[in-house]
Amino acid sequence: MSEPTIVVYGTSWCPDCRRAQRVLDQRGIAYTYINIEEDERAADYVVQVNNGYRSVPTIVFPDGTILVEPSNAELQRKLVG
Repeated sequence: MSEPTIVVYGTSWCPDCRRAQRVLDQRGIAYTYINIEEDERAADYVVQVNNGYRSVPTIVFPDGTILVEPSNAELQRKLVG
């Protein structure tokens, strides 16, 4: 069975989404990227967890916690521990 991975919900036009992916890539952390422009169920999920907003990136961690539009520092802190 594979280890649960981080899920990054984003859009193709979102610079913060690319920045968050860059942080994960630089640390060699596996994640699944879902473009909410192409996945209606994923878009609905993002709206649901963000009080009606399509806020991206929305990053869901294996422990169930969620970061929305985190800064590099916030994301780094979460990844450390």
